[in-house]
Amino acid sequence: MKTLVHYIGGQWVPPAQDLGRFKVINPATEAVVAEIQMGSEVEVNLAVAAAKAAFPGYVALGLTARIALAEKLSAVFKRRYDEMVTAITTEMGAPYTLSHDSQAECGPGHIGATIEAARQLHWETRSGGRGAVVLEPIGVCGLITPWNWPINQIAAKVVPALIAGCTVVLKPSEQAPLSAQLFAEFVHEAGFPIGVFNMVHGAGPIVGHAMSAHPDIDMMSFTGSTRAGIAVAKTAAESVKRVSQELGGKSANILFADCDLEAAVRRGVLHCFNNTGQSCNSPTRMLVEDSVYDRAVEIAARVAASVEVGDPTKPGKQLGPVSSRMQFDKIQGYIRKGTEEGAKLIAGGPGKPRGLETGFYVKPTIFAEVTNQMAIAREEIFGPVLSMIRFKTEEEAIAIANDTPYGLAAYVQSGNLERARKVARRLRAGSVYLNGVGQDYCSPFGGYKQSGNGREWGVYGLMDFLEFKAINGFYEA
Repeated sequence: MKTLVHYIGGQWVPPAQDLGRFKVINPATEAVVAEIQMGSEVEVNLAVAAAKAAFPGYVALGLTARIALAEKLSAVFKRRYDEMVTAITTEMGAPYTLSHDSQAECGPGHIGATIEAARQLHWETRSGGRGAVVLEPIGVCGLITPWNWPINQIAAKVVPALIAGCTVVLKPSEQAPLSAQLFAEFVHEAGFPIGVFNMVHGAGPIVGHAMSAHPDIDMMSFTGSTRAGIAVAKTAAESVKRVSQELGGKSANILFADCDLEAAVRRGVLHCFNNTGQSCNSPTRMLVEDSVYDRAVEIAARVAASVEVGDPTKPGKQLGPVSSRMQFDKIQGYIRKGTEEGAKLIAGGPGKPRGLETGFYVKPTIFAEVTNQMAIAREEIFGPVLSMIRFKTEEEAIAIANDTPYGLAAYVQSGNLERARKVARRLRAGSVYLNGVGQDYCSPFGGYKQSGNGREWGVYGLMDFLEFKAINGFYEA
Protein backbone atom coordinates (compact mmCIF):
# COMPACT_ATOMS: atom_id res chain seq x y z
CA MET A 1 0.00 0.00 0.00
CA LYS A 2 1.35 3.38 -1.04
CA THR A 3 0.15 6.81 0.02
CA LEU A 4 0.72 9.24 -2.82
CA VAL A 5 1.40 12.94 -2.29
CA HIS A 6 2.22 15.85 -4.56
CA TYR A 7 5.54 16.85 -6.10
CA ILE A 8 5.99 20.63 -5.86
CA GLY A 9 9.17 22.69 -6.05
CA GLY A 10 11.40 19.61 -6.01
CA GLN A 11 9.82 18.10 -2.88
CA TRP A 12 7.14 15.54 -2.02
CA VAL A 13 4.40 17.60 -0.38
CA PRO A 14 1.29 16.42 1.52
CA PRO A 15 -1.87 18.48 1.02
CA ALA A 16 -2.48 21.57 3.12
CA GLN A 17 -5.94 20.35 4.08
CA ASP A 18 -7.57 16.94 4.34
CA LEU A 19 -9.86 16.46 1.36
CA GLY A 20 -10.02 12.74 1.90
CA ARG A 21 -8.13 9.89 0.29
CA PHE A 22 -8.87 8.41 -3.11
CA LYS A 23 -8.49 4.64 -3.21
CA VAL A 24 -6.60 3.27 -6.22
CA ILE A 25 -8.10 -0.08 -7.22
CA ASN A 26 -6.32 -2.87 -9.07
CA PRO A 27 -8.98 -3.72 -11.70
CA ALA A 28 -7.88 -7.36 -11.93
CA THR A 29 -8.18 -8.12 -8.21
CA GLU A 30 -10.47 -5.29 -7.02
CA ALA A 31 -7.96 -4.75 -4.18
CA VAL A 32 -6.90 -1.31 -2.97
CA VAL A 33 -3.24 -0.86 -4.00
CA ALA A 34 -2.67 2.80 -3.11
CA GLU A 35 -4.30 5.89 -1.71
CA ILE A 36 -3.98 9.47 -2.91
CA GLN A 37 -4.04 12.43 -0.60
CA MET A 38 -6.16 14.60 -2.87
CA GLY A 39 -5.06 18.12 -3.71
CA SER A 40 -6.93 21.39 -4.01
CA GLU A 41 -6.52 24.91 -5.32
CA VAL A 42 -3.91 25.46 -2.59
CA GLU A 43 -1.55 22.87 -4.09
CA VAL A 44 -2.21 24.18 -7.60
CA ASN A 45 -1.26 27.69 -6.53
CA LEU A 46 1.96 26.41 -4.92
CA ALA A 47 2.85 24.38 -8.00
CA VAL A 48 2.17 27.24 -10.41
CA ALA A 49 4.22 29.63 -8.28
CA ALA A 50 7.12 27.16 -8.33
CA ALA A 51 6.85 26.73 -12.09
CA LYS A 52 6.62 30.48 -12.69
CA ALA A 53 9.67 31.16 -10.52
CA ALA A 54 11.68 28.47 -12.30
CA PHE A 55 10.81 29.57 -15.83
CA PRO A 56 13.35 32.38 -16.47
CA GLY A 57 16.34 30.37 -15.27
CA TYR A 58 15.23 27.25 -17.11
CA VAL A 59 14.85 29.11 -20.41
CA ALA A 60 18.31 30.60 -19.89
CA LEU A 61 19.87 27.11 -19.71
CA GLY A 62 19.48 26.84 -23.47
CA LEU A 63 18.36 24.02 -25.74
CA THR A 64 21.54 21.95 -25.48
CA ALA A 65 21.30 21.76 -21.68
CA ARG A 66 17.59 20.93 -21.81
CA ILE A 67 18.23 18.10 -24.26
CA ALA A 68 20.96 16.78 -21.97
CA LEU A 69 18.46 16.69 -19.09
CA ALA A 70 15.98 14.83 -21.28
CA GLU A 71 18.68 12.29 -22.13
CA LYS A 72 19.30 11.76 -18.41
CA LEU A 73 15.56 11.28 -17.93
CA SER A 74 15.56 8.62 -20.65
CA ALA A 75 18.47 6.83 -18.99
CA VAL A 76 16.70 6.77 -15.62
CA PHE A 77 13.50 5.55 -17.27
CA LYS A 78 15.30 2.69 -19.02
CA ARG A 79 17.09 1.65 -15.85
CA ARG A 80 13.80 1.55 -13.89
CA TYR A 81 11.74 0.30 -16.83
CA ASP A 82 10.41 -2.82 -15.10
CA GLU A 83 9.02 -0.71 -12.27
CA MET A 84 6.98 1.23 -14.80
CA VAL A 85 5.68 -1.96 -16.41
CA THR A 86 4.48 -3.25 -13.04
CA ALA A 87 2.89 0.09 -12.15
CA ILE A 88 0.84 0.25 -15.36
CA THR A 89 -0.32 -3.36 -15.06
CA THR A 90 -1.30 -2.78 -11.44
CA GLU A 91 -3.15 0.50 -11.85
CA MET A 92 -5.14 -0.05 -15.04
CA GLY A 93 -4.94 -3.75 -15.82
CA ALA A 94 -2.90 -3.70 -19.01
CA PRO A 95 -1.48 -7.21 -19.51
CA TYR A 96 2.23 -7.59 -18.83
CA THR A 97 3.24 -8.02 -22.47
CA LEU A 98 1.23 -4.97 -23.55
CA SER A 99 2.60 -2.94 -20.64
CA HIS A 100 6.16 -3.99 -21.42
CA ASP A 101 6.15 -3.78 -25.21
CA SER A 102 3.77 -0.86 -25.80
CA GLN A 103 2.55 1.06 -22.77
CA ALA A 104 5.82 1.64 -20.90
CA GLU A 105 7.84 1.79 -24.12
CA CYS A 106 6.07 5.05 -24.96
CA GLY A 107 8.24 6.82 -22.37
CA PRO A 108 11.67 6.31 -23.95
CA GLY A 109 10.03 6.36 -27.37
CA HIS A 110 8.63 9.86 -26.97
CA ILE A 111 11.77 11.16 -25.26
CA GLY A 112 13.99 9.98 -28.10
CA ALA A 113 11.70 11.23 -30.86
CA THR A 114 11.29 14.64 -29.22
CA ILE A 115 15.04 15.05 -28.76
CA GLU A 116 15.56 14.24 -32.44
CA ALA A 117 12.79 16.65 -33.44
CA ALA A 118 14.31 19.43 -31.32
CA ARG A 119 17.67 18.96 -33.02
CA GLN A 120 16.10 19.14 -36.47
CA LEU A 121 13.78 22.07 -35.78
CA HIS A 122 14.80 25.51 -37.08
CA TRP A 123 14.55 27.60 -33.92
CA GLU A 124 15.47 30.78 -35.81
CA THR A 125 14.66 31.47 -39.47
CA ARG A 126 15.01 34.45 -41.75
CA SER A 127 11.73 36.02 -42.86
CA GLY A 128 11.57 38.40 -45.81
CA GLY A 129 14.43 40.87 -46.10
CA ARG A 130 15.68 41.68 -42.61
CA GLY A 131 13.22 39.91 -40.33
CA ALA A 132 13.69 36.82 -38.19
CA VAL A 133 11.18 34.40 -36.73
CA VAL A 134 12.34 32.83 -33.48
CA LEU A 135 10.65 30.08 -31.52
CA GLU A 136 10.29 30.57 -27.77
CA PRO A 137 8.64 28.56 -24.99
CA ILE A 138 5.09 29.58 -24.21
CA GLY A 139 5.67 29.63 -20.44
CA VAL A 140 3.99 27.73 -17.61
CA CYS A 141 1.92 24.79 -18.90
CA GLY A 142 -0.87 22.88 -17.19
CA LEU A 143 -1.04 19.27 -18.33
CA ILE A 144 -3.98 16.93 -17.64
CA THR A 145 -3.56 13.28 -18.62
CA PRO A 146 -5.87 10.19 -18.70
CA TRP A 147 -5.66 6.66 -17.33
CA ASN A 148 -5.90 4.54 -20.49
CA TRP A 149 -2.36 5.06 -21.87
CA PRO A 150 -1.00 6.79 -18.79
CA ILE A 151 2.72 7.09 -19.51
CA ASN A 152 2.17 7.67 -23.23
CA GLN A 153 0.17 10.80 -22.55
CA ILE A 154 2.44 12.01 -19.75
CA ALA A 155 5.55 11.63 -21.92
CA ALA A 156 3.85 13.09 -25.01
CA LYS A 157 3.10 16.29 -23.06
CA VAL A 158 5.80 16.67 -20.41
CA VAL A 159 8.82 15.88 -22.59
CA PRO A 160 8.16 18.34 -25.46
CA ALA A 161 7.14 21.02 -22.96
CA LEU A 162 10.40 20.62 -21.02
CA ILE A 163 12.61 20.47 -24.11
CA ALA A 164 10.86 23.54 -25.51
CA GLY A 165 11.80 25.41 -22.32
CA CYS A 166 8.43 25.47 -20.58
CA THR A 167 7.85 24.65 -16.94
CA VAL A 168 4.92 22.42 -16.07
CA VAL A 169 2.23 21.40 -13.62
CA LEU A 170 0.95 17.88 -14.27
CA LYS A 171 -2.38 16.51 -13.07
CA PRO A 172 -2.42 12.78 -13.83
CA SER A 173 -5.54 10.66 -13.66
CA GLU A 174 -6.42 9.70 -10.11
CA GLN A 175 -7.40 6.26 -11.46
CA ALA A 176 -3.87 5.53 -12.70
CA PRO A 177 -1.44 7.54 -10.55
CA LEU A 178 1.27 4.95 -9.92
CA SER A 179 2.98 5.47 -13.29
CA ALA A 180 2.82 9.24 -12.82
CA GLN A 181 4.40 8.95 -9.39
CA LEU A 182 7.24 6.92 -10.89
CA PHE A 183 7.68 9.41 -13.72
CA ALA A 184 7.99 12.24 -11.17
CA GLU A 185 10.68 10.19 -9.41
CA PHE A 186 12.49 9.79 -12.74
CA VAL A 187 12.39 13.55 -13.38
CA HIS A 188 13.72 14.22 -9.88
CA GLU A 189 16.52 11.69 -10.29
CA ALA A 190 17.46 13.13 -13.69
CA GLY A 191 18.25 16.45 -11.99
CA PHE A 192 15.85 18.93 -13.56
CA PRO A 193 16.01 22.29 -11.77
CA ILE A 194 13.66 22.81 -8.84
CA GLY A 195 10.19 23.96 -9.92
CA VAL A 196 10.53 23.00 -13.58
CA PHE A 197 8.32 19.93 -13.14
CA ASN A 198 5.48 19.79 -10.60
CA MET A 199 2.67 17.29 -10.08
CA VAL A 200 -0.61 17.71 -8.23
CA HIS A 201 -2.96 14.77 -7.66
CA GLY A 202 -6.67 15.47 -7.47
CA ALA A 203 -10.10 15.47 -9.02
CA GLY A 204 -10.73 17.18 -12.33
CA PRO A 205 -13.50 19.52 -11.10
CA ILE A 206 -11.18 20.75 -8.32
CA VAL A 207 -7.54 20.55 -9.41
CA GLY A 208 -8.20 20.58 -13.16
CA HIS A 209 -10.52 23.56 -12.81
CA ALA A 210 -8.02 25.48 -10.68
CA MET A 211 -5.32 24.88 -13.30
CA SER A 212 -7.52 25.94 -16.22
CA ALA A 213 -8.57 29.10 -14.40
CA HIS A 214 -5.14 30.08 -13.10
CA PRO A 215 -3.94 33.38 -14.62
CA ASP A 216 -0.27 32.35 -14.42
CA ILE A 217 -0.73 29.20 -16.50
CA ASP A 218 -0.08 30.15 -20.12
CA MET A 219 -1.31 26.95 -21.76
CA MET A 220 -3.50 23.96 -20.96
CA SER A 221 -2.89 20.63 -22.69
CA PHE A 222 -5.67 18.14 -22.00
CA THR A 223 -6.34 14.54 -23.00
CA GLY A 224 -9.59 12.90 -21.95
CA SER A 225 -13.30 12.93 -22.65
CA THR A 226 -14.91 15.52 -24.90
CA ARG A 227 -17.18 16.58 -22.02
CA ALA A 228 -14.21 17.33 -19.74
CA GLY A 229 -12.31 18.97 -22.60
CA ILE A 230 -15.15 21.42 -23.13
CA ALA A 231 -15.06 22.32 -19.44
CA VAL A 232 -11.30 22.97 -19.59
CA ALA A 233 -11.67 25.17 -22.67
CA LYS A 234 -14.50 27.22 -21.19
CA THR A 235 -12.60 27.88 -17.98
CA ALA A 236 -9.35 28.65 -19.81
CA ALA A 237 -11.10 31.20 -22.03
CA GLU A 238 -11.36 33.63 -19.12
CA SER A 239 -7.59 34.18 -19.18
CA VAL A 240 -7.20 33.72 -22.97
CA LYS A 241 -4.67 30.94 -22.56
CA ARG A 242 -3.84 28.50 -25.30
CA VAL A 243 -5.70 25.17 -25.10
CA SER A 244 -4.64 21.97 -26.85
CA GLN A 245 -6.97 18.98 -26.61
CA GLU A 246 -6.96 15.33 -27.59
CA LEU A 247 -10.44 14.01 -26.95
CA GLY A 248 -12.70 11.12 -27.92
CA GLY A 249 -13.01 9.05 -31.06
CA LYS A 250 -15.26 6.66 -32.96
CA SER A 251 -12.95 5.60 -35.72
CA ALA A 252 -14.08 3.89 -38.91
CA ASN A 253 -12.17 1.00 -40.48
CA ILE A 254 -13.16 0.68 -44.15
CA LEU A 255 -12.69 -2.76 -45.72
CA PHE A 256 -13.08 -2.86 -49.50
CA ALA A 257 -13.77 -6.15 -51.25
CA ASP A 258 -10.37 -6.07 -52.96
CA CYS A 259 -8.42 -6.25 -49.67
CA ASP A 260 -6.96 -9.39 -48.14
CA LEU A 261 -10.16 -9.96 -46.18
CA GLU A 262 -8.88 -12.59 -43.74
CA ALA A 263 -5.92 -10.46 -42.75
CA ALA A 264 -7.85 -7.19 -42.67
CA VAL A 265 -10.70 -8.50 -40.51
CA ARG A 266 -8.34 -10.24 -38.11
CA ARG A 267 -6.20 -7.10 -37.83
CA GLY A 268 -9.26 -4.90 -37.32
CA VAL A 269 -10.83 -7.08 -34.63
CA LEU A 270 -7.59 -7.45 -32.66
CA HIS A 271 -6.85 -3.73 -32.95
CA CYS A 272 -10.31 -2.88 -31.65
CA PHE A 273 -9.80 -5.21 -28.70
CA ASN A 274 -6.23 -4.05 -27.99
CA ASN A 275 -5.80 -2.48 -24.54
CA THR A 276 -9.24 -4.00 -23.84
CA GLY A 277 -10.76 -1.45 -26.23
CA GLN A 278 -9.60 1.48 -24.10
CA SER A 279 -7.90 3.55 -26.80
CA CYS A 280 -9.33 6.77 -28.21
CA ASN A 281 -8.19 5.89 -31.75
CA SER A 282 -9.51 2.31 -31.63
CA PRO A 283 -11.17 1.18 -34.93
CA THR A 284 -14.56 0.47 -33.34
CA ARG A 285 -16.66 0.77 -36.53
CA MET A 286 -15.78 -1.83 -39.15
CA LEU A 287 -17.31 -0.78 -42.48
CA VAL A 288 -17.37 -3.73 -44.89
CA GLU A 289 -18.28 -3.75 -48.59
CA ASP A 290 -21.57 -5.56 -49.07
CA SER A 291 -20.26 -8.27 -51.40
CA VAL A 292 -17.90 -9.64 -48.72
CA TYR A 293 -19.80 -8.59 -45.60
CA ASP A 294 -21.15 -12.03 -44.63
CA ARG A 295 -17.72 -13.61 -44.99
CA ALA A 296 -16.20 -10.80 -42.91
CA VAL A 297 -18.74 -11.47 -40.15
CA GLU A 298 -17.75 -15.15 -40.10
CA ILE A 299 -14.07 -14.27 -39.86
CA ALA A 300 -14.70 -11.70 -37.12
CA ALA A 301 -16.68 -14.17 -35.01
CA ARG A 302 -13.92 -16.76 -35.38
CA VAL A 303 -11.21 -14.27 -34.39
CA ALA A 304 -13.20 -13.08 -31.38
CA ALA A 305 -13.68 -16.66 -30.20
CA SER A 306 -9.89 -17.12 -30.21
CA VAL A 307 -9.23 -14.10 -27.98
CA GLU A 308 -8.39 -15.00 -24.40
CA VAL A 309 -9.19 -12.87 -21.36
CA GLY A 310 -7.24 -13.36 -18.17
CA ASP A 311 -4.65 -12.47 -15.57
CA PRO A 312 -2.76 -9.35 -16.69
CA THR A 313 0.32 -10.19 -14.64
CA LYS A 314 1.17 -13.12 -16.91
CA PRO A 315 3.01 -12.67 -20.24
CA GLY A 316 0.89 -13.27 -23.34
CA LYS A 317 -1.63 -11.73 -25.70
CA GLN A 318 -4.66 -12.08 -23.43
CA LEU A 319 -6.94 -9.14 -22.70
CA GLY A 320 -6.93 -7.76 -19.19
CA PRO A 321 -9.82 -6.14 -17.31
CA VAL A 322 -11.19 -2.71 -18.05
CA SER A 323 -9.96 -0.01 -15.73
CA SER A 324 -12.75 0.33 -13.18
CA ARG A 325 -16.17 -0.79 -12.05
CA MET A 326 -17.64 2.40 -13.50
CA GLN A 327 -16.11 1.59 -16.88
CA PHE A 328 -17.35 -2.01 -16.65
CA ASP A 329 -20.91 -0.87 -15.92
CA LYS A 330 -20.82 1.64 -18.78
CA ILE A 331 -19.71 -1.00 -21.28
CA GLN A 332 -22.35 -3.47 -20.07
CA GLY A 333 -24.98 -0.80 -20.67
CA TYR A 334 -23.84 -0.35 -24.26
CA ILE A 335 -23.84 -4.09 -24.90
CA ARG A 336 -27.45 -4.28 -23.70
CA LYS A 337 -28.33 -1.23 -25.78
CA GLY A 338 -26.86 -2.80 -28.92
CA THR A 339 -29.19 -5.78 -28.58
CA GLU A 340 -32.16 -3.52 -27.82
CA GLU A 341 -31.44 -1.46 -30.94
CA GLY A 342 -31.63 -4.57 -33.12
CA ALA A 343 -27.96 -5.28 -33.81
CA LYS A 344 -26.98 -8.96 -34.15
CA LEU A 345 -24.68 -10.23 -31.42
CA ILE A 346 -22.10 -12.56 -33.02
CA ALA A 347 -19.50 -12.71 -30.23
CA GLY A 348 -19.33 -11.97 -26.53
CA GLY A 349 -22.25 -10.29 -24.86
CA PRO A 350 -23.19 -9.12 -21.37
CA GLY A 351 -21.56 -10.33 -18.18
CA LYS A 352 -18.07 -11.49 -17.32
CA PRO A 353 -16.11 -14.28 -19.01
CA ARG A 354 -16.45 -17.65 -17.29
CA GLY A 355 -14.07 -18.12 -14.38
CA LEU A 356 -13.34 -14.41 -13.97
CA GLU A 357 -15.90 -13.36 -11.38
CA THR A 358 -13.38 -11.14 -9.56
CA GLY A 359 -12.08 -8.19 -11.55
CA PHE A 360 -13.64 -5.91 -14.13
CA TYR A 361 -13.38 -8.31 -17.06
CA VAL A 362 -15.52 -7.86 -20.18
CA LYS A 363 -16.33 -10.39 -22.90
CA PRO A 364 -14.84 -9.29 -26.27
CA THR A 365 -18.03 -8.40 -28.12
CA ILE A 366 -18.96 -7.95 -31.78
CA PHE A 367 -22.25 -6.73 -33.24
CA ALA A 368 -23.20 -7.27 -36.90
CA GLU A 369 -26.02 -5.64 -38.88
CA VAL A 370 -25.29 -2.33 -37.21
CA THR A 371 -26.48 0.93 -38.72
CA ASN A 372 -24.60 4.16 -38.19
CA GLN A 373 -27.60 5.64 -36.37
CA MET A 374 -27.35 3.18 -33.47
CA ALA A 375 -25.82 4.37 -30.19
CA ILE A 376 -23.14 1.64 -30.37
CA ALA A 377 -22.00 3.15 -33.69
CA ARG A 378 -22.14 6.78 -32.62
CA GLU A 379 -20.98 6.91 -29.01
CA GLU A 380 -17.54 6.13 -27.62
CA ILE A 381 -17.88 2.92 -25.60
CA PHE A 382 -14.22 2.60 -24.56
CA GLY A 383 -14.31 -1.16 -24.27
CA PRO A 384 -13.80 -4.27 -26.45
CA VAL A 385 -16.97 -3.77 -28.50
CA LEU A 386 -16.91 -3.74 -32.32
CA SER A 387 -19.75 -2.64 -34.62
CA MET A 388 -19.85 -4.06 -38.17
CA ILE A 389 -21.64 -1.92 -40.79
CA ARG A 390 -22.42 -2.66 -44.46
CA PHE A 391 -21.72 -0.32 -47.36
CA LYS A 392 -22.27 -0.71 -51.10
CA THR A 393 -20.20 2.02 -52.75
CA GLU A 394 -17.04 3.98 -52.08
CA GLU A 395 -19.07 7.16 -51.68
CA GLU A 396 -21.31 5.52 -49.11
CA ALA A 397 -18.29 4.23 -47.15
CA ILE A 398 -16.79 7.72 -47.00
CA ALA A 399 -20.12 9.23 -45.97
CA ILE A 400 -20.61 6.72 -43.15
CA ALA A 401 -17.02 7.12 -41.96
CA ASN A 402 -17.38 10.90 -41.80
CA ASP A 403 -20.86 10.78 -40.23
CA THR A 404 -19.62 11.16 -36.66
CA PRO A 405 -18.98 14.07 -34.32
CA TYR A 406 -15.44 12.73 -33.90
CA GLY A 407 -12.42 12.74 -36.20
CA LEU A 408 -9.40 11.28 -34.43
CA ALA A 409 -8.47 8.34 -36.67
CA ALA A 410 -9.62 6.29 -39.65
CA TYR A 411 -8.44 3.10 -41.32
CA VAL A 412 -8.61 1.93 -44.95
CA GLN A 413 -7.99 -1.60 -46.26
CA SER A 414 -7.72 -2.07 -50.04
CA GLY A 415 -5.64 -4.06 -52.50
CA ASN A 416 -5.43 -0.90 -54.60
CA LEU A 417 -3.06 1.52 -52.88
CA GLU A 418 -4.04 4.42 -55.12
CA ARG A 419 -7.67 3.93 -54.16
CA ALA A 420 -6.74 3.76 -50.47
CA ARG A 421 -4.80 7.02 -50.82
CA LYS A 422 -7.73 8.71 -52.55
CA VAL A 423 -10.20 7.63 -49.87
CA ALA A 424 -7.79 8.63 -47.08
CA ARG A 425 -7.68 12.20 -48.40
CA ARG A 426 -11.47 12.46 -48.08
CA LEU A 427 -11.73 11.16 -44.52
CA ARG A 428 -12.15 13.85 -41.88
CA ALA A 429 -9.68 12.47 -39.37
CA GLY A 430 -6.34 13.54 -37.95
CA SER A 431 -4.65 10.20 -38.67
CA VAL A 432 -5.45 7.67 -41.39
CA TYR A 433 -3.83 4.22 -41.48
CA LEU A 434 -3.65 2.26 -44.73
CA ASN A 435 -3.50 -1.54 -44.88
CA GLY A 436 -2.30 -2.10 -41.35
CA VAL A 437 0.60 0.37 -41.30
CA GLY A 438 0.88 1.98 -37.86
CA GLN A 439 2.11 5.33 -36.61
CA ASP A 440 5.60 6.25 -35.48
CA TYR A 441 6.59 8.76 -32.83
CA CYS A 442 7.37 11.46 -35.41
CA SER A 443 3.88 11.63 -37.00
CA PRO A 444 1.38 14.18 -35.71
CA PHE A 445 -1.30 12.74 -33.44
CA GLY A 446 -4.58 14.57 -32.89
CA GLY A 447 -8.04 15.00 -34.33
CA TYR A 448 -10.66 16.91 -36.26
CA LYS A 449 -14.03 18.09 -34.95
CA GLN A 450 -14.89 16.97 -31.40
CA SER A 451 -11.74 14.86 -31.22
CA GLY A 452 -9.87 18.02 -30.31
CA ASN A 453 -7.32 20.47 -31.65
CA GLY A 454 -3.57 20.75 -31.67
CA ARG A 455 -1.18 17.89 -32.37
CA GLU A 456 1.20 15.82 -30.30
CA TRP A 457 4.28 13.69 -31.05
CA GLY A 458 7.59 14.67 -32.69
CA VAL A 459 8.09 18.15 -34.04
CA TYR A 460 4.33 18.77 -33.99
CA GLY A 461 4.25 18.16 -30.25
CA LEU A 462 7.06 20.66 -29.77
CA MET A 463 5.24 23.31 -31.77
CA ASP A 464 2.26 23.18 -29.41
CA PHE A 465 4.49 24.52 -26.63
CA LEU A 466 6.20 27.27 -28.65
CA GLU A 467 5.41 30.88 -29.51
CA PHE A 468 6.42 32.48 -32.82
CA LYS A 469 8.18 35.82 -32.39
CA ALA A 470 8.87 38.07 -35.37
CA ILE A 471 11.90 40.34 -34.90
CA ASN A 472 11.99 42.87 -37.71
CA GLY A 473 15.33 44.44 -38.53
CA PHE A 474 17.10 41.49 -36.95
CA TYR A 475 19.44 41.19 -39.92
CA GLU A 476 21.47 43.98 -41.46
CA ALA A 477 20.48 45.25 -44.88
